[in-house]
This record gives sequence, structure tokens and C-alpha cells, in this order.
Amino acid sequence: MLKRRDGRRGGWKRVSERSYWQCWLDSQEFTGHLTLLEMVKVTEKLTVRYEKEEVCIVSDGFSWLQHFPKDQYYTVTTMMDDKGEIIQWYIDICYEIGIEEGIPWMDDLFLDIVILPAGNVYLLDEDELEDALKSFIITEEMYTLAKRQASELMDLIHAGKFPLLNLAKKHAEFVKGRKNGGDKLNYDVRGRHG
Repeated sequence: MLKRRDGRRGGWKRVSERSYWQCWLDSQEFTGHLTLLEMVKVTEKLTVRYEKEEVCIVSDGFSWLQHFPKDQYYTVTTMMDDKGEIIQWYIDICYEIGIEEGIPWMDDLFLDIVILPAGNVYLLDEDELEDALKSFIITEEMYTLAKRQASELMDLIHAGKFPLLNLAKKHAEFVKGRKNGGDKLNYDVRGRHG
């Protein structure tokens, strides 16, 4: 069974105090849901390691902006520190994106891509995808979809043609502006949840 994750990450006990907002954005640059999770207080920091680099991705005051693009097979989470600086972009390859009770969700297809601001790019969890196929958790079709989508995204990223990386800060400001009652851009927006 695939793991389903939503923008709220409501069952995540590490985040003891949070704020959450979401909106729908329909523009030439991007169409889909945006969610913003602000981690006001956490029970403990979370640090991840990529080869020789350690990156803290969860701490008090950090925020995660997530793009749920319409009709695509991936989501992008832009992780920012307490000063709003980007720590990393995390791309989940997914089988499906949907809405339940007004909250966007995605079914995770195991493969992930991490991009660090310095330009390092990592393709993660290929072994998990292989194991899922061998264990009949996913079909051959789902396996092929995940590999194809990851390959296409890696090509775009390496060519500098994946626009959501450059739009992340703009979209974070947009969601923050909406949550504070601003009207920075003229997009269809759904209200605050949580």
C-alpha cells in the first residue's frame, strides 16, 4: 500500500505547535495547490545526511511550502529556515494527487529528489522502489511511471529548466501574504485551515 501524505502533516508529533495555510493558484507559471506549514515549536530538531552534508530540515520557526501541481506525478516541498532562507527542495514522485475534505494529498511512489541551494542533486530511495515492485506493493506500470517521472525531472533540474525552484520564494511570499490578509497577486485562494 502506498503512503498517503497531505499538506498538513497532521499526524507528525515532532511538530508540537504549528500554523497551516493553503491556497489554489492558477497562473501561467503554476496551477495547483500550495500549502504552507509553519513549525512554531518542535519537540526535537531533524537533521538529514546526504553523502558528507548534514542538513537540518526541522526546527523551531522553520516552514515547508509544498506545491501540489495539477495533473502531474510529483510534489515539491521547499524547506526554509526560521529566516525564510531555503534549506532544500524535496521532490516526491507520486502516483496520484487529490483532495480530501479540502486538503491536498499525494500517494508517494518512493522515489525522491533532493536539491540543495549549492546545486547538489540527489536521487533517493531507488532501492525502496525496487523492493516495492518485488513485494507487489506497486505494479510494473507504477514502477515505470516513477522511473520515467524521476528521469524527466532530473533532466530538467540539471538543465536549469525546472521552474518551481525559482518560484518557491515568490510562492511562499504569496501564501504568507494571503494568510496575513494581503492581496499581493490576483489568484483564486482558499482560506486558512488548522
